[in-house]
Amino acid sequence: MKDQAAPRTWRVDVEGYSIDLPIVAINPDFAISLMMVIDLGVKFGAHVGAALAKKIAPLRPDIIVGPATLGIPVAIEVTRALGLDHYVVLQKSPKVHLGDALVEGVTSITSKGAQRLLLDRAAIPRIAGKRVVVVDDVVASGSSLKCALDLVRRAGGEVVGAGVILTEARDWRETLGEDVERLVSLAHIPQFRPDADGNWQPIPGT
Repeated sequence: MKDQAAPRTWRVDVEGYSIDLPIVAINPDFAISLMMVIDLGVKFGAHVGAALAKKIAPLRPDIIVGPATLGIPVAIEVTRALGLDHYVVLQKSPKVHLGDALVEGVTSITSKGAQRLLLDRAAIPRIAGKRVVVVDDVVASGSSLKCALDLVRRAGGEVVGAGVILTEARDWRETLGEDVERLVSLAHIPQFRPDADGNWQPIPGT
């Protein structure tokens, strides 16, 4: 087994806003650059919200939907930048008011084990028959975003688009299928593996 690769960062330009993301090992032979949008400050949130809103505006959405947890600040800032008021959050943990929620199963590269997305039935009228854009922080495998899109459709929403701050590698393209054409993003990040000296290097093709 290779020694733990030396930690480092990966710089990415997000529509003119440069950030350095820590490279985090998933296992000794594989790493990702991790973006915790909730730790990047108000200015970054406003920047990505405005940049995504500019790409989403031509879709004329009625409502923005974001999955918990890291999709919530994205949904808030995009909603604000579009001049809308309400947004809908898809929860990941059961809460007292979600006993009768619509549920979709999901797995994620950054979360352990199977998870669920839950939509409060009280929020269905905000989605049903409406033009909906689902937003999130990062799409990697695509499973979380696909789950969110499926849940919106089950609630009767018309998915007119999806938006993320970052696309990661390429696996999401197959997972999303036809919904790939509906996705807009602000930047792309690769995945990493260690070289002979234990330094993380981008995996070709990602």
